[in-house]
Amino acid sequence: MKLIYQNMLSFLIVILTTLGIILYSVTSASTSWEYNRTYKSLESYAGNLEKIALKTDPKTGQIHNITGDNIRTVEQVLSERNVQFAIFDYNNNQVYPNPPANVKLHLRPSYWNKLKQGKTIRNVQKLQDTEGNPRLRKDDNRSYVYVLTPWFQNGKLIAAVWAGSDVSELQTNIGEINSRLYFALLISLLAAIILSFLLSRYQVNRINRLRGATKKVANNDFSVHIESKGRDELDDLAEDFNQMVKSLEASDTEIKRQEQRRKEFMADASHEMRTPLTTINGLLEGLAYDAIPEESKGQSIQLMRNETKRLIRLVNENLDYEKIRTNQITMAKRVFDANKPLKDITSQLEKKADSSGDKLILKTFDGDLKTYADYDRFVQVIFNIMQNAIQFTNDGKIFISGSRDEERHAAVFTISDTGIGMSEDQVKNIWDRYYKADPSRKNRKYGESGLGLSIVHQLVENHGGEIEVTSKLNEGTTFTITLFDEGFEHKTDENKSENE
Repeated sequence: MKLIYQNMLSFLIVILTTLGIILYSVTSASTSWEYNRTYKSLESYAGNLEKIALKTDPKTGQIHNITGDNIRTVEQVLSERNVQFAIFDYNNNQVYPNPPANVKLHLRPSYWNKLKQGKTIRNVQKLQDTEGNPRLRKDDNRSYVYVLTPWFQNGKLIAAVWAGSDVSELQTNIGEINSRLYFALLISLLAAIILSFLLSRYQVNRINRLRGATKKVANNDFSVHIESKGRDELDDLAEDFNQMVKSLEASDTEIKRQEQRRKEFMADASHEMRTPLTTINGLLEGLAYDAIPEESKGQSIQLMRNETKRLIRLVNENLDYEKIRTNQITMAKRVFDANKPLKDITSQLEKKADSSGDKLILKTFDGDLKTYADYDRFVQVIFNIMQNAIQFTNDGKIFISGSRDEERHAAVFTISDTGIGMSEDQVKNIWDRYYKADPSRKNRKYGESGLGLSIVHQLVENHGGEIEVTSKLNEGTTFTITLFDEGFEHKTDENKSENE
């Protein structure tokens, strides 16, 4: 069943149930009200008849005015209301209207006992040939709504009056009220069907709008945006859908960007591997066919060793990155003085810096530079960043320093250079694997794969630390690494997806 019909059916069930309850309640209330109104009117007529009929002779003190003529006069006055009376004396014998000869009519004993107690009796009943009820006319086959009221004189029951009215008039009034109610119910039902259809179509249209947008997204159209006014859950769903589309668009853009990075990397890696492999293959063929002079064989072997190391380094960097990214390495964190490894790394890289005309300037920390980290990975991080600074700085200066931030419970390391620097877009991408800020530098001894800074970033995150970079084009770059003390590391999401 279509959703629009499901909604309409739901609306109609609720509306019909409500209208049914209302109709039942109103008809019951109106019927009860009509009967009560009639009962009260009859009681009032009986009371007025009592005032007229019960007159006492001041000389004898006897009641002498209960006559058929007086009662018929009252009945004529109330003829439009079809009210009739019957009178029973103190012996429970009907005295008006006169019963047939040799027939005595009286009320039921249960009724008479209640009347003696001063109670008024209300009832609806067909009277002809019914035992214990007054007989009005021989041919009267109608039902009456009636009341029985007692008449007391000096505390004694002296008579009882039966005042009744044809129930057909009452039923006519009730039927007219009910017909109006049924007509109102019909109009309400028609209005409910129309309104339920309009409301259902409105809700279904909102859902269809989401369906249409979903199909567009499925066809890689991320320009979809659904207006949301925040009124209900469907608007909340639309807002969530918009957020999902933005996330999918960002993911799609990132996937395409990383795919381009991968292609570039494969091209770079193929180029880097082809060159040493071609060199090694050529030298091996030369050695195999004695095409290389004896005095050049040592140089050829050394060249092959260098190219082999280059290939090993390229493969190892990729393997290291994957292990670090997937947390397959074990961090043996401990506290150590970082002054010593900083000095050692600076000494190792001085020769490389000299070849580029660079000067390494190390500012050591006074006292112990307490650092909580994996020693070997710490050396790898600092080494890679300093090596990167040397690679992109010619005839410049590179500053290395370490300090303590006791307020944050951390060791802070800064490496600044006066090299070529980077633009804002380049700074945003430097942590991506395969990315090179200067793609033209493919044949340098270090940085062939574009993985060095990706490894650095991942290692710092695995330490629960922070790394920031600031740079200006043609002015230089500054890396700031913060490694927190034990118990103060920043918590990172170990299950987060790779951003590449």
